[in-house]
Amino acid sequence: MEQQNFKPSLGLLDAAMIVAGSMIGSGIFIVSADITRNVGGAGWLILAWVFAGVLTITAALSYGELSSMYPKAGGQYTYLKEAFSPLMGFLYGWTLFTVIQTGTIAAVGVAFTKFAAYFLPALELNPKNVILSLGPINIQIAHLVSVCLIILLTYINTMGVEGGKKIQTIFTITKITSLLGLIIFGFALGANASVWEMNWSIAWQMSKFDGSGFNVVTTGALGLLAAAMVGSVFSADAWNNITFIAGEVKNPKRNIGLSLLLGTSVVIGIYILTNFMYTAVLSMPEIATAPSDRVAIAVCQNIFGDIGTKVMAALIMVSTFGCINGMILSGARVYYTMANDKMFFPSIGTLNKNAVPAKALWIQCLWAGLLCLSGKYGDLLDYVVIAVLIFYIITIIGLFKLRIEQPYLERPYKAFGYPILPALYILMAFVLSVLLLKYKPEFTLPGVAIVLLGIPVYFIFIKKKIV
Repeated sequence: MEQQNFKPSLGLLDAAMIVAGSMIGSGIFIVSADITRNVGGAGWLILAWVFAGVLTITAALSYGELSSMYPKAGGQYTYLKEAFSPLMGFLYGWTLFTVIQTGTIAAVGVAFTKFAAYFLPALELNPKNVILSLGPINIQIAHLVSVCLIILLTYINTMGVEGGKKIQTIFTITKITSLLGLIIFGFALGANASVWEMNWSIAWQMSKFDGSGFNVVTTGALGLLAAAMVGSVFSADAWNNITFIAGEVKNPKRNIGLSLLLGTSVVIGIYILTNFMYTAVLSMPEIATAPSDRVAIAVCQNIFGDIGTKVMAALIMVSTFGCINGMILSGARVYYTMANDKMFFPSIGTLNKNAVPAKALWIQCLWAGLLCLSGKYGDLLDYVVIAVLIFYIITIIGLFKLRIEQPYLERPYKAFGYPILPALYILMAFVLSVLLLKYKPEFTLPGVAIVLLGIPVYFIFIKKKIV
């Protein structure tokens, strides 16, 4: 028997845990190495995270108003459709399904097994561990374990929102507590005054790592900072996932906006403190050259010795497990809403007896699993940052548009700092997008191409009612 109504069962704490848990994956433990290779100085490293934080919190405050206007499943897809057109909403949903949500689920799933390899070496991503070759695709044990993890969490979420909610809350609280513990132990036991002084004496010297050392850069600083911010922006993303499941949040007009503010502020604060701690424990060259970019593990090894690597690996497994769960839980609600709007397969637009979109969950699982096995999830993630920024910009422009065209629409919550902060976000995100297009075209142009590919798909399959 299928049910056709969502059950509002997520309180403010649950919603905030989905925001924070979806944001904290594996990025904070890894991407600071790549950022450092691009900018060199400790000050520039922190600035990359601060800029990402300002962008994130500013956007979250704007989405609070949109969520109070449209407190139903679909989130950003719904906002774009209402502010602009069904095509704009479809382009976002298309990109979310093909790349953003499923690609992230796949990549974080593989990250989970990569760190599980510290305990089970057979899970290491290594040509020796290939068990099946299909032309250019080499399937390893790690890929199969990642797929099994995605299937397990999908199954749990088909049994009702309660199971997914409990996993999210428990694992998010655990990883926030663990990250705070890492920061405290890092400063208390690992901090080195000479390392700190060395890092911060040349904090604003822009330099790029060439494999053997840092070379001072005198031009193109903005381009290098923009390239560096790909990692910090992506690590701070997925905060908007709570808007996808608005139909299951109690008092959504109040709680979604509050959860966005609370969740993003806590996570960004932890991210910035973590990076300050990195610069207190490791020199900038050590951060840039951390084995496999695993900066957090290098810190733990410095503090606790060899046992530190396993401690941190376990923490990252907890972090990635909770992140995957949050993204699986929320993403399916968008495809469900699209199906009810006749912009996805009609059968996806139903709820099962547990009041969750089981078919949407399973089709998301299928595509994410295929991306895992393809080994191309890493490339896809490089492509999505520009797409994510573009849709954030358009959505916040939609906030201005709705204020003008529908001034009398009920707005229980209004964007803090409007119109200055939303306009500042649009400006900053636009400048960052232009810089990325200029300095990283090999990643950004394919991302734009994936979005644009949705236009012929919309007119061929949706307008002609093939789907």
